[in-house]
Amino acid sequence: MKSYIKKLPVNIIIITAFMIGILFLKGNSSYVEADTKDIYKSIEIFTEVLQRIEEEYVEPQDTQELIYGAIKGMIQELDPHSSFMSKPEHKDLQDETNGSFSGVGIEIAIRDNILTVVSPIEGTPAFKAGLKALDKIIRIDGKSTMDMTIFDAIKHIRGPQGTPVTLTISREGEDKPIDFMIKRDVIPLRSVKSYSLSPEVGYVRISTFQANTVEDLYNALRELEKGSIKGLILDLRNNPGGLLSQAIGVSDLFLDSGIIVSTKGRKPEQNAEVSARKNGDKRDYPIVVLVNGGSASASEIVAGALQDNQRALIVGTRTFGKGSVQVIITLADGSGLRLTTARYYTPSGRSIQASGITPDLEIEYVPVVEEKKEEIPQFFREENIVGHMPNESQEEGTENEANMADELSDEDKKYIELLKKDNQVHYALQLLQSWEVISQINNNQ
Repeated sequence: MKSYIKKLPVNIIIITAFMIGILFLKGNSSYVEADTKDIYKSIEIFTEVLQRIEEEYVEPQDTQELIYGAIKGMIQELDPHSSFMSKPEHKDLQDETNGSFSGVGIEIAIRDNILTVVSPIEGTPAFKAGLKALDKIIRIDGKSTMDMTIFDAIKHIRGPQGTPVTLTISREGEDKPIDFMIKRDVIPLRSVKSYSLSPEVGYVRISTFQANTVEDLYNALRELEKGSIKGLILDLRNNPGGLLSQAIGVSDLFLDSGIIVSTKGRKPEQNAEVSARKNGDKRDYPIVVLVNGGSASASEIVAGALQDNQRALIVGTRTFGKGSVQVIITLADGSGLRLTTARYYTPSGRSIQASGITPDLEIEYVPVVEEKKEEIPQFFREENIVGHMPNESQEEGTENEANMADELSDEDKKYIELLKKDNQVHYALQLLQSWEVISQINNNQ
């Protein structure tokens, strides 16, 4: 074996030694000693294959790329959410949680060995183009996504602002694939939006769980609570998740006690329960949480925590079902490893892996079909006669409505329009407005 190793390039010897070092450092000594021979044999085969490729393959190959490729293949065998990242890919991930990037604005995952949209991020090019949760991406700019890793897909989807990318989608209910030509743009990472839908009901939308989500939500709630709100709609629909710490912090803002989430892994330190703490802010108003098939990961932690602690009513459709925890490990050369280290469970001990969170009230989203305006009235009335005498009270009412509309900000108008068109938001609003009546009925029974 010594003569064989002499033939290998220095960088391969260093990497091999590094791998052996890791193997010796992990676990107890008896385990390592028992498996040392098998480990040496496996490493010897790896180095032999690497040398054969370097010396005999028809075209010269970059050694680092070969090794990275081998690592990616190894990680890909574990599960759809574990992945190896080159240094640039690792930096992109850091930008995604702390800054901004240029792309189309979708969260993707490998589901049933197919590249799948977890959720389009609200307000992004993908969202505006009409991509939906559970759409299967079968081609990117004509290139098949079969056997494509998550980060390879991200690399193809992202690009300079203003440039187009074509995603070919297979969608349930559609007879043939659909092409979406989407123009890339800078994806803003503002994760919290809040509005008053009525004097008594506040609305908060969390689109992703980023580094500042808890702080932004806290500030949004303080503003809404200045108006003495009596109910809150927390909209987590099409929220693909994000940072676990932020999901815990968001849950903690609404809970004074009880378990938020528990995790179970192979190591003792990965088996933990996170409990809520009193934070001094009294929030005893009722909450309705909206979820759907695009609500995943961190969104499901929040929904599960509030549901199991009976702090909120969950309304919508069953969530995505991603119940595993990934940690990001920075490696020596700046590359990164996203590794699944544990499963998480709701306070009652439910695993949501694959099954998701089932709403307390299942309400399907019903898209609004715009009614076509008739150019010619269906019935001929007095108002259709040219020069007809106007109704004085009607004129006054129209003027008052126009003045009220002028007082509203553009954002208020946008979300009043959302309320009119979104049946799930409308249902949640009705629930909260009638909450006191429903509570009194329940208390009297």
